[in-house]
Amino acid sequence: MQLSISTDYRIGTGSVEPYLRRITDVGFTHIHWCQEWCTDYLYSTGEIRDISAQLKECNLQMLDLHASTGNTANWGSSKENTRQSGVTLMKNRLDMTAELGGDAVIVHLPPGFFVEGKDKIIRESTYRSLDEIIPYAAKLNVRMALENMAKDYTDNIKLLLEKYGTDVLGICYDSGHGNISGDGLDRLENLKQHLIATHLHDNDGNTDQHRIPFTGTVDISIIAASPYNKPLTLEVTARQNEEDTAFLKTAYEAGTRLTKMAQNS
Repeated sequence: MQLSISTDYRIGTGSVEPYLRRITDVGFTHIHWCQEWCTDYLYSTGEIRDISAQLKECNLQMLDLHASTGNTANWGSSKENTRQSGVTLMKNRLDMTAELGGDAVIVHLPPGFFVEGKDKIIRESTYRSLDEIIPYAAKLNVRMALENMAKDYTDNIKLLLEKYGTDVLGICYDSGHGNISGDGLDRLENLKQHLIATHLHDNDGNTDQHRIPFTGTVDISIIAASPYNKPLTLEVTARQNEEDTAFLKTAYEAGTRLTKMAQNS
């Protein structure tokens, strides 16, 4: 059974070397790299090489990676220096993904990016950045998966898919965000053929809780109804009082159940 989990199930910054062994010990075969996803941190060539060695030692494969947007490096910023730093940061994550054998980076659209509205500068800044980033990603053979958010951005995702095409762009479906918006599955129904990454977790429909699937009210039926054929990724977070191995075993059991549901649909 092939199954992926996000590396930040316990910590979101710094080294995850101690946690990789625990991930593989319970049966996971792949990881979704989610460290430093909201910082300005740039990975060096040496660090990427070390991470590659750690994954090989643990017999884990890189599935995909959560691209980063930080305070001083934001590819959607209206401030040109910040925008340029954001493009550099995105290229760093694309390089890292390609080097580690992944096929996609997951991207949050800038909050100020709207199909219509007053944030024209943000929209134009985003276009300028994508004009630089997309050709770079194409050369690396790494795709960009635009993620649905709790405040739904599906119209924006559709706009960008139409503007730039689907050779490089696709969709990451975040089941927790879809549950909070209340109609995530309905909004993605017409775009499900572009699904290239998953963030599967659960909540009660009110806040983003990153609970293990089947412990809340999330529906993930879109996965079975789409052409998605990669291992599913659990983007779940262990609570302070949860022991790592027990948490990971429960997550793996839930992921196995989800995978079988998808395969049998």
